[in-house]
Amino acid sequence: MNDAKPIPHWRLLAGVNRTQSWRRLKSAVAHSRLHAFLMGLFVLSYTLLAYALFHKALQFTSSFPGLGPVLIERMIFLLFSFLFLLLLLSNVIINFTNLFRNRETHFLLSLPVPHQVVYRWKIFESGILASWAFLLLIAPLVAAYGTTYNAPWHFYFVTPLFVALFVVLPAILGSWAAIGLARWVDRLAFQVAAVLAVIVLIVFVSSWLQPETVTDEMLETRVLDVVDRLLSRTRFSLFPFLPSYWVSSGITQWVEGALMGTFFFGLVLLSHTLFFGYLASTCTGGFFYGALSAVNSRGSGAAAFWKFWRRKPRLGQAAFEPKPLDRWAKRLWWGSADTRSLIVKDIRTFWRDATQWGQSLILLGLLVAYIVNLRHFSHRLTSDFWINLTSYLNLGACALNLATLTTRFVFPQISLEGKRIWIIGMAPLGMRRTLMAKFLFSTAVSMIVTMALVGASCAMLSIPLERILYFTLTVGVMAFTLNALAVGLGAVYPNFREDNPSKIVSGFGGTLCLVLSFLYIIGMLSLMAATSRWAFGGSSAVIFGLGWALFLGGSFLLGWLPLRTGIRKMANLEI
Repeated sequence: MNDAKPIPHWRLLAGVNRTQSWRRLKSAVAHSRLHAFLMGLFVLSYTLLAYALFHKALQFTSSFPGLGPVLIERMIFLLFSFLFLLLLLSNVIINFTNLFRNRETHFLLSLPVPHQVVYRWKIFESGILASWAFLLLIAPLVAAYGTTYNAPWHFYFVTPLFVALFVVLPAILGSWAAIGLARWVDRLAFQVAAVLAVIVLIVFVSSWLQPETVTDEMLETRVLDVVDRLLSRTRFSLFPFLPSYWVSSGITQWVEGALMGTFFFGLVLLSHTLFFGYLASTCTGGFFYGALSAVNSRGSGAAAFWKFWRRKPRLGQAAFEPKPLDRWAKRLWWGSADTRSLIVKDIRTFWRDATQWGQSLILLGLLVAYIVNLRHFSHRLTSDFWINLTSYLNLGACALNLATLTTRFVFPQISLEGKRIWIIGMAPLGMRRTLMAKFLFSTAVSMIVTMALVGASCAMLSIPLERILYFTLTVGVMAFTLNALAVGLGAVYPNFREDNPSKIVSGFGGTLCLVLSFLYIIGMLSLMAATSRWAFGGSSAVIFGLGWALFLGGSFLLGWLPLRTGIRKMANLEI
């Protein structure tokens, strides 16, 4: 008689994934120790640099008598409230992909594993994917905040507990939102409504975030009253039922020495985490399975059936007409028919995946809201130094947003072909033309969008026309380099086993792409600012021309070398 105890499903899934992750890490280190060393060096350098910058900024802000502590406390509350919102959105998107668009989920449900265990494991996995960047960002800031106010040693042990409890809530709420939206997200009416809702939200946020005008009469009153009026738009972060309020209050009160207040908010956070965690781990599996069944059994829709019925095709024939996208592609004068078909396929794949276009819509919406509000900010810039600094920071913000888009959407393009990549290799199109088509199309789209946004933002800042052309051309060159870097590294480090773009980007290749993109933007932005003809003291025509030559040469090499390496690797790829 066998007396062996069965292994719980949760422990089995955790052990298998832990072993797989460890082996992938060992394989990546063994494959290229230099890359692994550079990645570790970057993480360490980022942590130290971010800590130094946060510490310097907090010290500068705290030097204002009376106002410093008020501003720092409000910034802490604002930071955690916005991070809670971003974590919630990230968890909704990743949970939807992990729960409803993942082959592993369907495979696990075919095994004798309870639905609740599968759901529990998937939200745990999605929470890690959505929160690791948040933890990397928040750690230097919390450490700098503690050292600025000389927090006791136990502050650095208690704060990670608050943060760990904090990230659980958006993970659970995001999974519930994903389950609720799964039944509707693929419907055309819902997609149109989502686009309209984002447009309305952008208009509302742009009008609501208009800065308060300070008059001379206001300055004659108490300074704290003026500051309170200026910060009136940030009072939403002080809403006491927000989890961000609990963690912010706990951290700030621990620094101030109010330990009982910290224990109170810690218990509030713990009780809500345990309550919602219990509901998620015991009662949500059935709702998840019902939503998954509804998504998988969804037909083509009543509208398509009505059109098919009205046309009444002959027996044995299928009703087919070219779609508007196909007709539009035929009008393109460049490229062969197979290249145009590949572009049409990529566009349709992108639009059919609600997580893809939803994230891009959110990122572009935030950028548009930022640009629209620049017109209120530009009226308060009277010094040439601040105008020039703001214009270069604006270029950096648009370039960093472009790097995020290319890493998130362009880098996984090759990996998302999956095991079917051999079909492209055997087709007349070939691997080289496939990569070049993806690169040229993504570059064209990103150039049009980012150059238009940079031109509009520069116009909002009332910059002269020649400088608008200068910044627009600069971001166009950056778009070429960042897309070439993303396509090339995506071909060098493909992951054909995974169909989740979030997991593909979170791998070694995606992290390397994001790191190189950020380093490239910071380096080139510093070079362009140092050799500018008009900003920060100005430079001679020779220095300006040399700076542009270095910028163009470095941009070309950083984009061309990874792209060429990716083409060579894909030409010799074996599945």
